[in-house]
Amino acid sequence: MVNPLKRPVRVLVAKVGLDGHDRGAKVIAAALRDAGMEVIYTGLRQTPEMVVNAALQEDVDAIGISILSGAHMTVFPRIMSLMKEKGMDDVLLTGGGIIPDADMQALQQLGVGKLFPPGTHTQEIAGYISSWVAAHRNF
Repeated sequence: MVNPLKRPVRVLVAKVGLDGHDRGAKVIAAALRDAGMEVIYTGLRQTPEMVVNAALQEDVDAIGISILSGAHMTVFPRIMSLMKEKGMDDVLLTGGGIIPDADMQALQQLGVGKLFPPGTHTQEIAGYISSWVAAHRNF
């Protein structure tokens, strides 16, 4: 996929709340870097406000949330709300972790991008982000 930005795709990867397991987030961050993206990893125990503020400061094309805590139905809608407040309509919110299929569908209806379960091939995730950015951030 041709990158219309004439610069690397920028992705912020974050762990929100008390979820202390970050191995998956680090694997994804490394895989996205290997795919030629610039990755900002915010680390553990971020709040939705911290994530959105960092995404604004870093001028990212996508935000990826890794969540295993079961708080996805609170975290993703809060981040979406903050993104809308800040006018970040052209930034992808995606993520993955332990999220039941029904919840994935409900979150996507709210505007969250594709969500990935454990075991998803990292090339699929990188390809999805690249394709989304090429379609939505062409300026």
